[in-house]
Amino acid sequence: MISERMEAALNAQINKEIYSAYLYLSMSAYSTFIGLKGFANWFMVQYQEEMAHAMKFYQYINEQGGRVTLRAIEQPPTEWQSLMDMFEKTLAHEQFVTRSINELVDLAITEKDHATQIFLQWFVTEQIEEEGNDNEIITKLKLVGGAGNGLLMIDKELELRAFTPPAAAA
Repeated sequence: MISERMEAALNAQINKEIYSAYLYLSMSAYSTFIGLKGFANWFMVQYQEEMAHAMKFYQYINEQGGRVTLRAIEQPPTEWQSLMDMFEKTLAHEQFVTRSINELVDLAITEKDHATQIFLQWFVTEQIEEEGNDNEIITKLKLVGGAGNGLLMIDKELELRAFTPPAAAA
């Protein structure tokens, strides 16, 4: 069983994860609109991952005897200045999510909620991967100057990414 304070914080995280999904769906739509199917695919996979993250929180709250309370989702941006702008905003957003996950871990420690601490470790590790992926793409965009054949090569690479649902907890 989780405390009311932890339940509220986890419900707030569901909202952040669904907003993340909504943001990446918007970025996928924009990438499709500008003709970059690989970038669109990469963001669509991000969308799927974020929805899976939201569902992990949803299921955890229910398994712990808590109550899921859904909130309104803010409208995400629909246009960006460039692909570099989009990925810099993606990285900044993932850093925001990392801070939020770390705050949840801190709360679990404060409340001596060992089960939630263990549950959250998966997300701590996931955020390392998320930020690393964003940094890698930003580095590639800097190398090619965000245009030309190099951009098309990155687009082709990103077209290969596929969604892999997270493994169920053991």
